[in-house]
Amino acid sequence: MEPLSWSGDIGVFLNPIIIGATVVFAAAFLLNLVLTLAGQRAGEMVINADHSLSLQRGPVDYALLAMRYAVLVFLLTCVGYVIAGMVVADPQRAGIIGAMAAQLTPVWIGLVVLFAVSISFKRRLGLYGKLFDSPIGMTGFGLVMFWIFTAIFVQSIAPHGPIDVISQMRNELPGTPLPSPAEGQFQWYLLGGDNLGRCVFSRMVFGAFEVLKIAPLATLFAFMVGITLGVPAAYFGGKLDIGVTFVANLVLAFPVILLFYLLVAPEIVAAGIPNYLSMILFLFPILFLVILFNARYRTQPGLRNVIVAICIGVGGMAYLSLISNASDPDLPMLFRLWPEALDLFDVPGNLLIVFVSVVFVNSPTVFRIVRGIVLDIKTRDYVAAAQTRGEGPWYIMLWEILPNARGPLIVDFCLRIGYTTILLGTLGFFGLGVSPESPDWGSTINEGRRLLTIYPHPALPPALALMSLVLGLNLLADGLREESLKD
Repeated sequence: MEPLSWSGDIGVFLNPIIIGATVVFAAAFLLNLVLTLAGQRAGEMVINADHSLSLQRGPVDYALLAMRYAVLVFLLTCVGYVIAGMVVADPQRAGIIGAMAAQLTPVWIGLVVLFAVSISFKRRLGLYGKLFDSPIGMTGFGLVMFWIFTAIFVQSIAPHGPIDVISQMRNELPGTPLPSPAEGQFQWYLLGGDNLGRCVFSRMVFGAFEVLKIAPLATLFAFMVGITLGVPAAYFGGKLDIGVTFVANLVLAFPVILLFYLLVAPEIVAAGIPNYLSMILFLFPILFLVILFNARYRTQPGLRNVIVAICIGVGGMAYLSLISNASDPDLPMLFRLWPEALDLFDVPGNLLIVFVSVVFVNSPTVFRIVRGIVLDIKTRDYVAAAQTRGEGPWYIMLWEILPNARGPLIVDFCLRIGYTTILLGTLGFFGLGVSPESPDWGSTINEGRRLLTIYPHPALPPALALMSLVLGLNLLADGLREESLKD
């Protein structure tokens, strides 16, 4: 069986187009640079004899126009690769790019449906709907949702398992066929094999799942901790503000990567410090929800009692299941007291350590941001009006001040997921906090870098995946900031 080429039969038609678009863009960019250095300016609006306005184009305008159309042609050609790959069933005709596009069919369908529905109802969707008025925001949202859908449909996308080893495929180039594929088995390694003979494409796809099952949820927990502490500290001030701010500054005094090293160090883990931290940090979501609904429905005692009881009951069960693991003899006895029959789920020890580390490191920064926003908002007139109405302080904090801080907090949430993704990749790169066989992008990059000068293909895909996800989160945050400022 022959190795796959990058573009297969599709490239006969599309390769010249994409090469031509690239050449035109490069030439127009260089021309624009030369004209700008020579003092040429973009065209200006001129007033005609009939008092109408028209744009007088110059060489710089035509260079920019050529760059714009070249990018458009490039993107349309990429869409052509994807569509052709989905239509052509044979990977040998579709090539590596077309075969990967075909494997990602559930992702493309999910993106098309999501964008079609969102754009159709964007005027009813608040800030999320306004995101689709921003090209930057839409681009970032598309990149983020691409990886989210990839993580959701990972089992149907990945042609091989993340730890399936075929020794004959070690460091094989992209498109190499399997030596003796079993019946029904996918017959190629689309992005080649790593130093152990595992499929690079499959590990990249599974790596998205590994990253996205930690980063957003850990960031959300950090925000609940930061909000629960930051809002009352700023609103009440005094000793509470001084004390909590001092603790936050104490944590922030440590360099982030050093703090991560300390939290995941074997000696610290053996002492159970991450587990004790989990006991404290994982209480905050329950505390936040109880205070939130108690403040909202305090004038309706019956409904309030039911909602608060549900929060405490469901949250308590989840909390005890999260921090305990009766089957792990290495844990201190305190974390093995919860009966195994009532233990809803067990979190692997290394995953819990990474999760707690991310929450602990991010919480002080979120606290400082929330505190600064609340210090500004609490002086507004509508807060004084709520105080005049006789509203309680917790109602004012959570239902008057906090909703008006949502814009900056949502933007920071997106950015912080990106920072967390980079930190997780850094931990994986140094082999800390994750199992050695984990397909997370940091570990995969670390394994591939050892032979980077000879076999670059194992390290590049996860590096590009990590870069694209962080880029998407940054663009999404920019789009949200742009639209929130218009409110």
